Formats: sequence, C-alpha cells, structure tokens
Amino acid sequence: MQSSIKVCFKKFADFSGRASRSEFWWFQLFYIIVIIVAAIFDSFYVDNSQNMGPVELVSYLILLLPSLAVTARRLHDVDKSGWWMLIALTLIGLIPLFVWYVSVGTKKKNKFGPPLKLKK
Repeated sequence: MQSSIKVCFKKFADFSGRASRSEFWWFQLFYIIVIIVAAIFDSFYVDNSQNMGPVELVSYLILLLPSLAVTARRLHDVDKSGWWMLIALTLIGLIPLFVWYVSVGTKKKNKFGPPLKLKK
C-alpha cells in the first residue's frame, strides 16, 4: 500500500504510462480513508454539516490531481485513453469503467507503454 501511494504522489501529475490494478486500488482506498478521516475531523471542529469543512476540502483538493492521474494511467493499462474516465458523468458509464478498473492490463506493449513489471 505504501509503495502505491508513494508512486501516485511521485507521479501526481503524470498522465502518461500505465498503472497496475494494485496501484490504482490501493490509492483509491487511501483516498477514501483520508476523506473520511478529514470529514470526521471537521465534524468535531466545524459546525457546518451541509458543506465540506476546511480539512476535508483541502484533502480533496490535494488528492484530486493524483487520483485523476492514476485513473488515467489505469485506463492506459487496459489500452484505453484516459479521457474515458469522463463517461462516469453519465452514471451508466460507471459500469464499463469499473470493468476496466478490475481488468488485467494488456500483457504486451500498447500505445501507452510497455507492460508493467511488478515486484514480488
């Protein structure tokens, strides 16, 4: 988990290349945990239950770009353009996105780069 998070922050604005399933899912788990902890923290210190508190907002803004970048790289791993993440705006587009997120990446070089070599 730590190595996936480090890679995502190291490549926080790198929309090229490929990302493994584990890198993508570990970062998404980290993202959810940070946002939940920030929301809980804000609920104790900010009396504003209808909007994001300041800690949650800052956390969201800090994690937005790395999250978009790892999502684009994950789509590249299954030989799709990163722009496909925009189909999530249609809601029905979440279905193919989820399928692509859990799919095994291409085993051969694709237009986004060579296959990932994972350490065991």
